[in-house]
Amino acid sequence: MSRVNHALKNMKFSMSFYLLFLILQFVSRKLFLDNLGDEFMGLSGTLRSFLGFLNLAELGIGAAVGYSLYRPIFNKEHGRINELIGLFGHLYKKIGLFILTAGIILSFFFPLIFDSLGASLWVVYYTYYTFLFGMCLNFFFNYHVILLQADQKDYVITSTSQSINLLKILLQCIVVYCFQSIYGWITLELVFYLTNSYFLRSKVKHIYPWLNINQRTNKSILKTNPEIIKKVKQISVHKLGAFVTGGTDQILIFIFISVESVAFFGNYEMVFSRLLQLVNTTFSGTAAGIGNLVAENNKKNITKVFWEMMSLRFYIGGIAVIVLYFITEPFIIVWLGDKYLLSKYVLLLFLINMFIMQIRIPVDHFKDAYGLFQDVWAPVVQSLINLTMSMILLHYFDLAGILMGTTIAFSLVILIWRPYYLFKYGFNIKLWYYWKHFFVLVFTSVLAFVLCNKIQAFIVLKDITIFNLIYYALKILIIVLMVYTPIIYIFSSGFRNVSKRILGLVKIRK
Repeated sequence: MSRVNHALKNMKFSMSFYLLFLILQFVSRKLFLDNLGDEFMGLSGTLRSFLGFLNLAELGIGAAVGYSLYRPIFNKEHGRINELIGLFGHLYKKIGLFILTAGIILSFFFPLIFDSLGASLWVVYYTYYTFLFGMCLNFFFNYHVILLQADQKDYVITSTSQSINLLKILLQCIVVYCFQSIYGWITLELVFYLTNSYFLRSKVKHIYPWLNINQRTNKSILKTNPEIIKKVKQISVHKLGAFVTGGTDQILIFIFISVESVAFFGNYEMVFSRLLQLVNTTFSGTAAGIGNLVAENNKKNITKVFWEMMSLRFYIGGIAVIVLYFITEPFIIVWLGDKYLLSKYVLLLFLINMFIMQIRIPVDHFKDAYGLFQDVWAPVVQSLINLTMSMILLHYFDLAGILMGTTIAFSLVILIWRPYYLFKYGFNIKLWYYWKHFFVLVFTSVLAFVLCNKIQAFIVLKDITIFNLIYYALKILIIVLMVYTPIIYIFSSGFRNVSKRILGLVKIRK
């Protein structure tokens, strides 16, 4: 099966499950806020952020081993794949033990950290240890799924995990609605982690019968793979930068504002992160496909595919930003109520950051496929800029200030440095070639936004109800598609190429 067919299969499964999952998540979020309260939902978000910090101990091992698996998979070297998975398992189990130990030590300080919390400390501990247990399962029992990801079989993970997750959320809704039970909600999280772990492990055994899933390894395996250990050290710094930039917002809000504000922030973040996750899940198989493409080493084809991916991400990101700019606030009112509205500045900064996160993906994927992790200073600088600016600006702009810090860090490192690094050391092409195409795509997005903003002034949303909002959103979407599609098609050769590729595949399938 070709790279494109693999990607389409991943897209099919991802879209089917994720759309159901997305609808259910929004419904359940409203139900949980009404029945469990803002404080508990803010608490669960804060605890997940704490565990995200502990997960830094993963040190980018998955990315390094995933990068190393592309060529053995391409050449069907089962022995080498077994060796790499064995190395991955050895490292992951060590990291799992560290995270478990550090997590237990951190929990000793909860009486001080949550001294002003209205909820019982038993609730804090039960929630925290459930999340910690779920994280550790991935390190001890489910590290083999990296082979599915590298082999462009993300649809296996998606179909299994999302099916179980959908059932979990449905049961949580029933338990919360009927009994308003926080402990019931947490217990179902625990059951999900166990069930998901069992089925994923079974799938790996079935698809790769030749894989030694229970192999024992020792430290000697580290000496025979020095290149991977080097990559792990480099990627670890990049993971630190990614976490500080995207994972500390809720911790800063908890420390400097309030735990309830974490829930308010989390509502907006859920809207944007779930949409971003929907797109990334849909295209999840492309990362391994790019790794396979780079392994073939056809420079002309590599750069052609890069601009196809960039134009597609601009197109999707641009549509999402323009539509969300007009419908987010009325959606929050319909979904949760006026109480949960945040300022317009917060909305704009969320949209800017979401757009940057969308258009960065092709650069990141190609950079990873080339194994370019040596720029370890870049994430350190990004982290320092983000934390420093966020802590300064939050005193002047509250929640908006935290997002401003992220925007500044994104702009300097993600939009400027990373493309330069990829084009210089990966593609070996002069940077002007990148900026020429990049600014064309930026121009198409800005022009589409300006035109849609003028046209939208003639569309009025009178009574804010769910049906009126759906009708309004569809009209906005149609306008954006009619305006943006011809603009980007005319100005971007990458978009024309990817459009022809997609249309060709559709015709073949018919």
